[in-house]
Amino acid sequence: MRWIWLDGFTAFESGVRARSVKNLSLAEDHFAQHFPGFPVMPASLIIEGLAQTGGILVGEKLDFKEKVVLGKVLRAKFEREFLAGETLEYDAEVLMIRPEGSTVLGKVFCEGKCEAEVEIFFAHLGPSWSKSDAAPAGNDENFVFSSELKSFINQARRLDNQAKAKAGSV
Repeated sequence: MRWIWLDGFTAFESGVRARSVKNLSLAEDHFAQHFPGFPVMPASLIIEGLAQTGGILVGEKLDFKEKVVLGKVLRAKFEREFLAGETLEYDAEVLMIRPEGSTVLGKVFCEGKCEAEVEIFFAHLGPSWSKSDAAPAGNDENFVFSSELKSFINQARRLDNQAKAKAGSV
């Protein structure tokens, strides 16, 4: 994965739901090129942030044995544009997980209000599938869950463990 479109997790319930955050900053290159003078976050990058949040959620549930890739956007609805300076909260909820793929419902909140909703289908590529036809079968390189995402994955697992410990102490 080349770009990370989320800044961190704020909640994580393994295999069920996750919440991440994305702070929109004028320092990001896309704001200079996407409607110069009117710094709008491209909807495709918001969908990618939701996909990264949901993909990590699904991948973690599958112990990262499968490569989880965005297969298609089943439905997307945006209530407004998102501007530099705003903070987006990405909520992802697993609707279905099957061997061939999974479906996640993603919602975008800004200032506590749901401003977008996206339903995403993820394809599961088995462990022998590789990015390159030239790569040998059985290649265990996971180009989806690369080293760049390890800190987010670890953060998500810590949040899940904290929530479980808190629930157990109540």
